Amino acid sequence: MDKKLLELAVEIVQAQVALSKMSGEEIESVLLKVYNALNKMQQAEREGRFVEVEGRVPEETAARFEAAEKIDPHSSIQEDKVVCLECGAEFRQLTANHLKTHGLTPREYKRKWGFPLKQPLAARMLTKERSKSAKKRGLPEKLQRYLENKRQEKRLAVEEAGKPVGRRAVGRGAA
Repeated sequence: MDKKLLELAVEIVQAQVALSKMSGEEIESVLLKVYNALNKMQQAEREGRFVEVEGRVPEETAARFEAAEKIDPHSSIQEDKVVCLECGAEFRQLTANHLKTHGLTPREYKRKWGFPLKQPLAARMLTKERSKSAKKRGLPEKLQRYLENKRQEKRLAVEEAGKPVGRRAVGRGAA
């Protein structure tokens, strides 16, 4: 193993803590269990044998995983929450950091579960709030003006150069 067992155990427990609230005693207990499990696996690996690690998945965590498996991907995005289809945890928004704990990027998650790439991974309520806020700040109008100005600048540059927009010279001798 490249990393020390304690470093690996800490990383695993950090990922668990990111998914659910845990008290200090629970974190310490889980850290010890993970460290001991990794130690047993390392010893078994050295000896070339398989070892069964004591302990099981907590019932609450198992229930969340089962619930996540039963959810239709498109119903996972609800009015006030988003359910992670990988672990069953509920959020207002699925962040890239959370998805990283599952080894996924937002793009990979969307592809895996069949979401359009432009689909926000946020509760509908949050998406509506952001839309209202953007409209209040005048973003749609400002964006349209910006895009129109860019188009006009491009047209002017083309007219000055005397070349058609977006065409390349094709044929012999064209460089």
